[in-house]
Amino acid sequence: MKIRIILFLLPALFLFTTAISAKDKPDTVKVGAYIISIHDINFHDKEYIARFWLWFTYDYNKELDFSKELDIPNAKDIVIDQVLSDTINGKIWVQLKMKCTMKEDWQVHDFPFDKQHMKINIEDASRDVTSLVFVADNEDSRLNHNEGISGWVMDSFKVIASQSPYDTPFGDPRPEVKGQTYSSIIISMDIEREAGGLFLKLFIGMYFAFLIAAVSFMSETNEVESRFGLPVGGLFAAVGNKYIIDSVLPESSQFSLVDILHSLTFFSIFCILMISAVALKLHNYDRIDQAHRINKVGAIVVIVGYIIANIYYIVSA
Repeated sequence: MKIRIILFLLPALFLFTTAISAKDKPDTVKVGAYIISIHDINFHDKEYIARFWLWFTYDYNKELDFSKELDIPNAKDIVIDQVLSDTINGKIWVQLKMKCTMKEDWQVHDFPFDKQHMKINIEDASRDVTSLVFVADNEDSRLNHNEGISGWVMDSFKVIASQSPYDTPFGDPRPEVKGQTYSSIIISMDIEREAGGLFLKLFIGMYFAFLIAAVSFMSETNEVESRFGLPVGGLFAAVGNKYIIDSVLPESSQFSLVDILHSLTFFSIFCILMISAVALKLHNYDRIDQAHRINKVGAIVVIVGYIIANIYYIVSA
């Protein structure tokens, strides 16, 4: 009799143990993304706007509501334009159409030949890794190649499952809880600017400023107005050009390509003024041949040196 009772209870015990184990196991949610477009890239305000679809596939759980619990920690603003849901083959399939203003620490050292790494970090604000785990759907995730991002080339696009640890219990009163870790999905994008035309637009004013200053080498060594007026005018034009470019870039203590090329232009124009001053001094002492020689050699050194230095720094970028 006892053996029959034990045999009868064993299946029940097995089912009970399985249920407890399933309850303790965190929900697994497969997450993918389709980037509709990346636009309004703003270097000065360190932001851009991303429009994309997110989808979540998981076993039925009435407590999960990603339209209300979704969090993107590196976003300034999150707007959910559309929510779609369906049940297919016993799986819940939820789609969210998102529009987010994202924060980004742009790398402008090589601007406008810059490469940028952007990421969108997606978390569930209510459940840590003990109750929810994200899995990346890399097979179906991609960028819209028709309208995705204009003026840039996408070097890589990945959807990565990761974890976001927080060294705070967020007020959890349990003494054993020292921090919490949340499962996350990272949409990672590496982009490179198509910079040829933009470079000319940005720096053509600076190069014309240098050419105006260099024209002074063609004047007689004793012509004060043209020898000094043209370089000073070119210097002011170069400074104005730098202010215009700086207005679209974020503040940075890093010495960028923009700073290098403008500093090179400022120094070259200063050299033109110094050569003109020396040539004028020699001319006033009736050492006219020496003044002309200083002017000619100085012109070659400054112009050739300026061209070589520009090529070197631009190619290095």
